[in-house]
Amino acid sequence: MTAAAAPRSRPPEPVIRAHPGQLRRVAVISLHTSPLAQPGTGDAGGMNVYVVETARRMAQRGVQVEIFTRATSSDLPPVAELAPGVLVRHVTAGPYGGLGKEDLPSQLCAFTAGVLRDEARHEPGWYDVVHSHYWLSGQVGWLVRDRWGVPLVHTAHTLAKVKNAALADGDRPEPLSRVVGEEQVVAEADRLVTSTQAETDDLISAYGADPDRVRTIAPGVDLRTFTPARGRDEARAALGIGPDAVTLAFVGRIQPLKAPDVLLRAAATMLARRPELRARLVVLVVGGPSGSGLAEPESLVSLARELGIADVVRFLPPRGGDELAQVYRAADVVAVPSHSESFGLVALEAQACGTPVVAAAVGGLPTAVAHERSGLLVTDHDPGHWADALSRVGLDQAERQRLAAGAVEHAAMFSWDRTADALLATYAEASRSLARDRAAGVAV
Repeated sequence: MTAAAAPRSRPPEPVIRAHPGQLRRVAVISLHTSPLAQPGTGDAGGMNVYVVETARRMAQRGVQVEIFTRATSSDLPPVAELAPGVLVRHVTAGPYGGLGKEDLPSQLCAFTAGVLRDEARHEPGWYDVVHSHYWLSGQVGWLVRDRWGVPLVHTAHTLAKVKNAALADGDRPEPLSRVVGEEQVVAEADRLVTSTQAETDDLISAYGADPDRVRTIAPGVDLRTFTPARGRDEARAALGIGPDAVTLAFVGRIQPLKAPDVLLRAAATMLARRPELRARLVVLVVGGPSGSGLAEPESLVSLARELGIADVVRFLPPRGGDELAQVYRAADVVAVPSHSESFGLVALEAQACGTPVVAAAVGGLPTAVAHERSGLLVTDHDPGHWADALSRVGLDQAERQRLAAGAVEHAAMFSWDRTADALLATYAEASRSLARDRAAGVAV
């Protein structure tokens, strides 16, 4: 059995359009990765997109957003404007270079001090809520929440216990320090925001989260940038790909967790089954090494050579915006073979461009991909099963066109406007709840 038989897509929760009330200013903590960084390499990925897109839309609604991130270069200004109403504050914490994500816990105190120092320059009550992204930021958010007397809203994006339960071969498990740190933030946050019901269930079952404090809010997709409007032929011409090529694509950070090797092994299997396909097959790998993949940054290039498919694989650097949409449009199918994925923005972006997706049936991907309607879900990482699914979409034009139509329709259900509105409603709810607790004399 190649594809999952039962999973069905869960549509986003209906948005509650609520005026943000007295919300004027939100502090966003994104310690380990800057919203100004290009997703697809290093530690920059879907979380960066999430922070940027939601901040822009909250600012459009009259709520100012200030994003705190660690300075990684002495050339960075203390404050940069990301968009009207959105500021990025670069906090000095540790050396500018040479620190991996695993080293950052040692800089939590320095980073927190920098955030508190920035806030102290303003009159009391400058921020109305703090929203932390990833567990390191949650540790900072927990401390400044208590100092500022505002609610803490936290989004984990990935969870150590979930990742450790689905490790790729050769990948390192997340350390106990992260597990404990996540447990602390889950216990302290006033609201926890998840992307899917599956993530909500993980927080409750694995971390003991209070269900009353968890809000499931689906991420979105930029439907103005990611669109099938310009068509496949134009995109292929720009990338130097022939109109008759069978084009498979992977977009994302190159690390074991994201499993780009599965696509390469599946492509090799397809060629072994149909040698004549070699003249037409193109495999695009768009991204850069990240995480544990940095230990062997050329490992995927070496694997392509070992599999005898180096001639059909093209490695492209990370890109965003229209250039990324161009890659999606050029592909017949986009593969998302991750071992763990809290949501899968790549899958949503590709579908918005009219490209079907073959994805692993893990985490939030059964929400991001509508099985048998916008793409296919594969229940394991067996190269033969992936070759089956990729061939079904990539080699059958009628099937591809059917799924492409469903892909556009499915992606249209998601938007960053919905996400931002739901976040603002959650902030307002958390603020009201905190005020009620204080009025009742409840310790907070």
